[in-house]
Amino acid sequence: MYLKHFGFSRKPFAVTPNPAFIFLSETHREAFAHLLYGIQNHAGFIVLTGEVGTGKTTVLRTLLNQLDDERYKIALIFNPALSAIELLRNILREFGLDPGHRSLDDLHQQLNRYLLAQNREGHTVVLIVDEAQNLAPDVLEQVRLLSNLETETDKLIQIVLVGQPELDRMLACDELRQLRQRVTVRYSLTRMSNEDTRRYIEHRIAVAGGRQGLFSLPALKYIQKKSGGIPRLINILCDRGLLAAYADNALRVEEKHIRLVEKELLRTEPSGRGRRRSLLLLGGAVFAVLLLAVGSVFLHPGGKLIQVLSRVNQIMESGGLATSASEPQDGHQRVSNDTANRFARLRALRRGLVKNPASQDLAGVFRRFSDALALKLGVPAGVTPAQLDKICRDAGLELTFFNGTSARLLAFGRPFIMEILLPGEPTPRYLAVLGRQGEDLRVWPDSVGSGLLTVDDFRGLWSGRAFIVWRDFEQIDSLGQVGHRGAKVVRLQKLLQRAGFWGGDPSGVYDEATLEAVTRFQAHEGLIQDGRVGPQTLMLLYLRGGYPVLQLDAIKEKGQAS
Repeated sequence: MYLKHFGFSRKPFAVTPNPAFIFLSETHREAFAHLLYGIQNHAGFIVLTGEVGTGKTTVLRTLLNQLDDERYKIALIFNPALSAIELLRNILREFGLDPGHRSLDDLHQQLNRYLLAQNREGHTVVLIVDEAQNLAPDVLEQVRLLSNLETETDKLIQIVLVGQPELDRMLACDELRQLRQRVTVRYSLTRMSNEDTRRYIEHRIAVAGGRQGLFSLPALKYIQKKSGGIPRLINILCDRGLLAAYADNALRVEEKHIRLVEKELLRTEPSGRGRRRSLLLLGGAVFAVLLLAVGSVFLHPGGKLIQVLSRVNQIMESGGLATSASEPQDGHQRVSNDTANRFARLRALRRGLVKNPASQDLAGVFRRFSDALALKLGVPAGVTPAQLDKICRDAGLELTFFNGTSARLLAFGRPFIMEILLPGEPTPRYLAVLGRQGEDLRVWPDSVGSGLLTVDDFRGLWSGRAFIVWRDFEQIDSLGQVGHRGAKVVRLQKLLQRAGFWGGDPSGVYDEATLEAVTRFQAHEGLIQDGRVGPQTLMLLYLRGGYPVLQLDAIKEKGQAS
């Protein structure tokens, strides 16, 4: 109804998921990183929980887009309110198998044969169960039994349980303790921060073709407050706020428009202390009825907003679209200059990336990355990430594909290649981040003329994925198995000693003390505390241990890879 009025090409705040509008906040990126880490490292059991509307589906969509069909075989179960045998039959169907009318034991054997065949072919099999809080305890126990399907060295199936917080409470029950003990990666999706809420709204408006400044700063703050950072509530408040502003012939959504719809969209359930305890979301159909009646519910007759509601009522009844709109009233100003300027910069950057074919060429970007840092890597045209990994290893370097938060990526202090996903563009873009100039990042290819990117703009563009090139000075590669012995463990313990997390002499045994030291270091650095020494842990150990790591802050033009 309001699309033409505000210049949108499509609805910016539809509740139904749309891949074109995907926005990953810091908490979504962190959740995504946990899921991807667990699957790629064959963790076995992974659990993601979050309240209704916090973006679990967004994280799942991002994960599914990331997993290559040629390497991963995925079964996605959306309706888990099934018996154990029905669930197993659905899983087999998802993998393209015919379960027939076999017994539960026969179905297990059929699945085991499939998993062994996929393992021999080098495939990773993933089972994702959405709304897993609806699984009965006995069915959850059957899911646990699936994790028993393994070889001597590897889990044959990676299981991801996604659900509401009730799932955590179910797993805390004593009868499910065996399953709970097998969960190696767990993440609870929290609400978006105020900054991410603002960026989320700006992002959706931009994707829908809208102009900057459609929501006043007070309106944005009120949405942040009342939505609690829950994307679904943000969408509904923004959508209905735009409708109310349209009915008011306004060219911008003000706080009064959000207040108008919030009282019926979000109903307060008082606690014993008279404070707000929860916000209950009303369904779309119920909202339409409430909106038609709201004028007589809480506004005095003759008020300005009653006229707005009256017009909204007419719109809802007729489905009509206004043919003209009045000019904005006095006092209608743009959102703060900082917000407006940032919005304009991001749009200019995106336009520049669309027009610049160099940013689509991963091989070309990597070649420039290599030349700028004197890595001396021969990078042929059309190179794939797997080939890049081999090229780096042949040169004595490591290539790590990073998924996570911007804060974590910048904490490594190393140059990297960032991936950018542009709305409506099927091909990712890439920028080589080569160094710092003051507080800004020096990037190539240049899409805006300065060759510099502010950290804020970097966060606004980045997809959450990046390539990091680094040197494993002590050739530790990876460690994490308690009981492992050898020179690699000695070198690791010396690294921990240099970083201040190992007090005794190196023993050469990866014992409980070593595991505890690694875990403490990971906790100190904000890493996943799994006691496994992988690329992220090693990069930070070398950085904290004073190794000659090539850092962003130290890069001028040429350097030596570390």
